[in-house]
Amino acid sequence: MILIADAGATKIQWVTIHDRLLSNPVETTGFNPYVMEPDILKNTVEKDLLPYINYEFVRQVYYYGAGCSTVIKCGIVEDVLKPIFPQADLEIMHDLLGAARALFGHQDGIACILGTGSNSCLYNGQEILENVTSLGYFFGDEGSGAYLGKLMLTEFLRGRMPEHIRKAFDDEYGYSLENILDAVYKKPHPNRFLSSFSSFIAGLVEDPFMKELVRKNFEDFFTEQVTRYTHYRHKPLGVVGSVGYHYKDIFEEVASAHKMQVVKIMQSPIAGITEYHLL
Repeated sequence: MILIADAGATKIQWVTIHDRLLSNPVETTGFNPYVMEPDILKNTVEKDLLPYINYEFVRQVYYYGAGCSTVIKCGIVEDVLKPIFPQADLEIMHDLLGAARALFGHQDGIACILGTGSNSCLYNGQEILENVTSLGYFFGDEGSGAYLGKLMLTEFLRGRMPEHIRKAFDDEYGYSLENILDAVYKKPHPNRFLSSFSSFIAGLVEDPFMKELVRKNFEDFFTEQVTRYTHYRHKPLGVVGSVGYHYKDIFEEVASAHKMQVVKIMQSPIAGITEYHLL
């Protein structure tokens, strides 16, 4: 049996393949080794995954994970999973490679992740050739839900939000400056906190103020990441992730302004990754 994981910072989707038959995805809490302790992944797997799969028959694990960009970070995930699946061969890979495989299979293109965080790469159909470092929610993550939330909160905290939107925000959340700064600087998972405002923005996205925030989010993503790839205008562009999916019309408008063609936008890469491993 093969176990495949698409692991983002907010959620992980797990799928098994047995005799070319696919299971229904099991969704658990997300994990990123840069900002979370290994016990979080261990507890998630043991409590929320194992009861729903025949884990004793797993012989191969393909784990595509947020934050799995170095040997050390991949090792953290492997150290968690190896005792749980002792009979399995483990391949711990970056979620960016999973996104590229899901979007393009064995073809080339620029693959983008636009979810809680963001990332991108130039992919040649086999491997990642170029990767502009995303830098995470503190220094970068342009195009992501966290960056979008940060843009909106900045406008709110500096008093530049239109009155009708400020009132809607107050009615929905009732946050003070202290609440927001505590959530960002003191509480766990500030990236999730920032990204959580994407649903509020989506509900008002037809408002010119909100639409401009989403446009700026994507424009900054193109400026800081996409346009820095070799011959970027000659490459097809693909996106996975909830932010790219839910705001796809605005993303496509920004891409068109940069004279780029968007060939595929997927909310989740798990189906594409699974198809890649079935070929």
